[in-house]
Amino acid sequence: MMAEEELATCHLSTCCPAAEEASNSREVEPIFSALTGGMTAAGDTVSAGTWRGGGGGGSSGCASPSPSPTAAAAETDTESGIFSVESEVCVEHESELDRFCGTEQKLVCSRCATAGPCRGHTVTPLASRVTAVRNQLVDVCEKMQLQALRIDKFIEQTLEAKKQKLQAAASRAREQVLAQVSATREALEREEQRALEEVQREQERVEQCLLTQRAHWGQALTSLSQTRARLVHTLTHTADAQLVTSVQEIAERVEEAEGVGEPCDTEQLNLNPACADSKLLRGLWATALLLGPNAYGSPLLKFDERTVSPLLSLSDDLRTLTFLQKKPRHSPPYDPSRFDSWPNALGSLPVSSGTHSWVVDVGQSGAFKVGVCYASLERKGSGNEARLGYNAQSWALSRYDDEYSYCHAGKKVPLQVVRRPQRIGLLVDWPCQTLLFYEPDSCAVLYAVTQHFSDPLLPAFAVTDRSITILH
Repeated sequence: MMAEEELATCHLSTCCPAAEEASNSREVEPIFSALTGGMTAAGDTVSAGTWRGGGGGGSSGCASPSPSPTAAAAETDTESGIFSVESEVCVEHESELDRFCGTEQKLVCSRCATAGPCRGHTVTPLASRVTAVRNQLVDVCEKMQLQALRIDKFIEQTLEAKKQKLQAAASRAREQVLAQVSATREALEREEQRALEEVQREQERVEQCLLTQRAHWGQALTSLSQTRARLVHTLTHTADAQLVTSVQEIAERVEEAEGVGEPCDTEQLNLNPACADSKLLRGLWATALLLGPNAYGSPLLKFDERTVSPLLSLSDDLRTLTFLQKKPRHSPPYDPSRFDSWPNALGSLPVSSGTHSWVVDVGQSGAFKVGVCYASLERKGSGNEARLGYNAQSWALSRYDDEYSYCHAGKKVPLQVVRRPQRIGLLVDWPCQTLLFYEPDSCAVLYAVTQHFSDPLLPAFAVTDRSITILH
């Protein structure tokens, strides 16, 4: 028995504070369950006096001997009704408490077990119960020690290895970011240099044209002035007889003056804006706007129900347009803002400053148009004046018969689309006077146009197959 007590004391002394702390929280239930042999029913409460009486052997097995009758007398237990406050003697039978009732989890005497209130219960000798509890407590302490070793191994090996892997992964991530930024910066700088040189060459070309035109028309002006001066001199200083005979000479000078021609402005005298065009710069610019920390959006954008064609139906939330297969029996009330022939509708928010973007779900439609237009766009009639993309008032990207194109002023530009977009985004950068169509999923630019917009722009839409929806 002393050897078991020393073993239990040794194992308890090796438990680390963390293990003790864990045993006081999550491990309490398994340990108590082991000590009681799983005999305490869920929800039953064992009295403090019972644990003091029953735990005396277990406590001495860990660190100290069983409490003496004097020490026991210092403790009180009013719940059990069995233990005497002065000695560990059965109050009812005045016999030594040398048995343990597993049913009621308390110490009893032999007479209580055979003929008393604990007759028929699971009763074992106190010494056997103490030995079992001590053995279980030793097992628990050994498990705690093993758990402490595993925790220590986890801290020293696993966490340290994780830390080293984290440092290596973070270092690789930093190198990747720096490499990508460096490559992007180098490509951007090279493209910047190329574009600036192209702009410089175009500027020099136009300046040379202007110099040439200036020299040419300067000479023409001098020649015309001299011819005019001669003719004025002839007119004012030549006698009538001589004037009549000088008709041929006068005609030659007039012909010479007429040969100077009329000056006219040409596109050759203007800077070609395409000289600054760069797919790389446009793509990076668009990506920065669409994916950057200050991404733009127009969450309040909806369809303006006053503009919706009678060929379309508008959802209650004003965000979905659906093409009507059959013409409705009752036409909507007349409104000068409503399209009456083309299946068009306009957005509710005009754009005249800043940068704005919105996304349209077109996955269900096989024929649609998305774009922008001036508020002055014609609304009535079936002519091109009210047809999106076929006049100077509107710009549109359309899909029809699986073909995508950009259209403005009746000029169509076929677009090469790798995969069918489920959503199409539009971005209007008013300061840069740029309209950009893109695919939100990949941020791939479908088409971009830069030109001077003289009036505020309204989002414009058309659909002739199923429906389209404004997402944001």
